[in-house]
Amino acid sequence: MAGEKTEEPTEQKKRKARSEGTRARTPDLGAWGGVLLASMLLPMTARNIMSRTQELFTRSTQAMVDPEPAKALELFKTGVKDIVILAAPITVGLFVFAILATAAQGGLRPATKTLKPDFKKLNPLKGLKKTFGGQAAWEAVKSLAKVVILGIVVYNTMQTLIPTLLGATAMPLQTIIGLVADTVLEVIRVAAATGLVLAFADYFVAKRRTNKQLKMSKEEVKEEHKKSEGDPHVKGQIRQRQHEMARSRMMSDVPRADVVVVNPTHVSVALRYDPTKGAPRVVAKGVGVIALKIREVADEHRVPMVSDVPLARALYGACNIGDEIPAEFFGAVARVLAFIMMLKSKGSAAGVHTVPDSR
Repeated sequence: MAGEKTEEPTEQKKRKARSEGTRARTPDLGAWGGVLLASMLLPMTARNIMSRTQELFTRSTQAMVDPEPAKALELFKTGVKDIVILAAPITVGLFVFAILATAAQGGLRPATKTLKPDFKKLNPLKGLKKTFGGQAAWEAVKSLAKVVILGIVVYNTMQTLIPTLLGATAMPLQTIIGLVADTVLEVIRVAAATGLVLAFADYFVAKRRTNKQLKMSKEEVKEEHKKSEGDPHVKGQIRQRQHEMARSRMMSDVPRADVVVVNPTHVSVALRYDPTKGAPRVVAKGVGVIALKIREVADEHRVPMVSDVPLARALYGACNIGDEIPAEFFGAVARVLAFIMMLKSKGSAAGVHTVPDSR
């Protein structure tokens, strides 16, 4: 069907969508990952802070025996510094993880277009579609899975913990607190791991939904390729302008040529010879109208021309502009240059000449 979106989105379409804020993303990945990371770092951080707090309490008690403002201020500074250092692993770890989770889901570049007001978002039909559509069903499945799994974990944990606590009348209070804390951490970790699994599933669902949203019709793909490669008409105009500029530069080199080898009616090849730069080089060449223009410029600037049909055709076919002439033409070109030098020595090099047959 014409206009049916069956093609995968191009890279250009994906980049544009990302810049507009359309990308596969789930907030659950960073949230549950942060909870799991915190549950791993929190016990160590809490133990270190508790140990350091006890040490500071002991030092503050000793300071009360001989109270001095300087000692109190130093004790306060030490306490604040120690708390910051001990809390750094969990705070920095959560911050870094949040950045990595965001970067893994499409990068950190903000989509500024989403900050602009879009009245299309107020469309009630789109709101109803989100409320009762496939995305809403998936959100319901996720929520139900979280509740069921977390309920099972809490139920199993309580079945083990409650009998233990009931029979723990002889246990020290610190042991009971540790047991409860370990149990709570275990529940949190299981819940976070479950949330992470669902977050990965949510990300892949979001990615599939976004890819489907960005799909293109064959006509859109063709139009985008046309835009990326350029309009053929515009490209033709650019090529024509480039040819004109190259031709203009070529014509500006003709007055500095030593000789122009011509086929009197069709071909012109301008040569320049600098002994310090190797063999003679082709500075301009052309056929038809361009050949005629080369001859006109050469005549205007009194550049000598030599009529040699075979040599003109051979040089035109074998050399590009800026190339040194091939070795097989050294003899013929040397004879032409020697003939021009002889004419210049007599003061009559301008015009069209024919090299005398030396055979």
